[in-house]
Amino acid sequence: MWQWVDRWRGAPDDDRGGVELRGAPVSRSSVAKWLYVGLHIKRWLLLILLGVVLMALGIAYLLREVYVSYAFPDWVGTATLQFLPRWLRGLLFISAATIVTVLGTWRLNRSLVSAVVPLDEGEDLVSRIWQQRTQDRGPKVAVIGGGTGLSTLLRGLKSYTGNISAIVTVADDGGSSGVLRRDLNVIPPGDIRNCIAALADAEPLVTRLFQYRFGDDAGHGIAGHSFGNLFIVAMSEVTGNMEVAIRETSRVLAVRGRILPATLADITLGARLAGGTTVHGESVLPESGSAIEQVFIEPADAPVNAEVVAALLDADLIVIGPGSLYTSVLPNLLVPGLAEAVEASRAHKVYVSNVATQRGETDGFDAADHYAAIRRHLDGDVADVVLANSNLPAEPLPAEWQSEAVLAPGDADYGAARLVLADLVDPEHRYRHDSERLAAAVMRQYYERDLRIQAPSTTAEA
Repeated sequence: MWQWVDRWRGAPDDDRGGVELRGAPVSRSSVAKWLYVGLHIKRWLLLILLGVVLMALGIAYLLREVYVSYAFPDWVGTATLQFLPRWLRGLLFISAATIVTVLGTWRLNRSLVSAVVPLDEGEDLVSRIWQQRTQDRGPKVAVIGGGTGLSTLLRGLKSYTGNISAIVTVADDGGSSGVLRRDLNVIPPGDIRNCIAALADAEPLVTRLFQYRFGDDAGHGIAGHSFGNLFIVAMSEVTGNMEVAIRETSRVLAVRGRILPATLADITLGARLAGGTTVHGESVLPESGSAIEQVFIEPADAPVNAEVVAALLDADLIVIGPGSLYTSVLPNLLVPGLAEAVEASRAHKVYVSNVATQRGETDGFDAADHYAAIRRHLDGDVADVVLANSNLPAEPLPAEWQSEAVLAPGDADYGAARLVLADLVDPEHRYRHDSERLAAAVMRQYYERDLRIQAPSTTAEA
């Protein structure tokens, strides 16, 4: 079996095979950013400079006419530095005019911009402009998943591009989302809310408010609900449908990118277990007590969201995961037409394996097992790269977590995909990904997608 590995970034990672990713995004000074192409600033500064020069020439002609036709008192000559050579006077006036013009223009723009888009503490104006301009031209990234894993990745990705399409599952039937789904006949808003909060550029307090969950003392009917879920559902009632509600909520919270439900149909997730029984309901699967052999959605012919297909076909990079394998990732891919759009897309495709197993779903799974389940459900490969964590804990995870670290053996079967290892884990929560590390590793795969050679997967030498 052959496997793709990076040519020059790769380095063996202990004895597990694969490729270790190193490095971090290069920082850029504020001064250098003003010189970057595409900020749409230099052209207008040059136009202002040209206007000032033309105005100065006009004023000079007028002053010369007054100078030759009118006798000024002696103090005027002293005030205008007549005792200095003309070339020196010219340089002094040009320097003073430049300083005054630049300072005035800078302060005016800062006052206007800060009034419309308040700057964060310690953030300068050029950083905000550079961020907005460069992200608008960033690669088009479509991310498929749900739950905490998807929002974690999105939180990191928004620093690299503003062209993000988050494709979320709508099979959730537990907690606040499940109650709202049953009572109001809407698609579950929970994963949508998490994605909006992750991609929002609004004030941190607004984001916290959106994620606020009412406690048990809030009273019957509202206890357990999150404010964001109620907001989205209320917006859908005001606007008439959930699609418009998501767009308007995203606009209010200044979301970078789009959040797209995989389908707008009311679907239910089901599973066939190892014991031969069948269970229905996303919240029931982890509690079934048996290994999951196959999951399915009902109705099986639920139509895929047309915007999702368009986003996948137009994407430069498609990321599958992270997230709960059977209850977040696969429910998206099982929507008819979605996996076909992934396959038809010319984008670079990366599957992100979870860093820890999930009780009741993936007990004992390694990275190859995670990807094998996807291949089995879709009857073939769906990714060019399997990205897995290399920073494994020295000690087992605490027993109360009911989880264990996901290994990524280099000699396992990853189909046509290549295994890439990187430090992806959150140091504080070792059962979760770190948003910045994960986003950096994913984007590095995109930017270095052509820097690879064929090498035996058993050696994975760079």
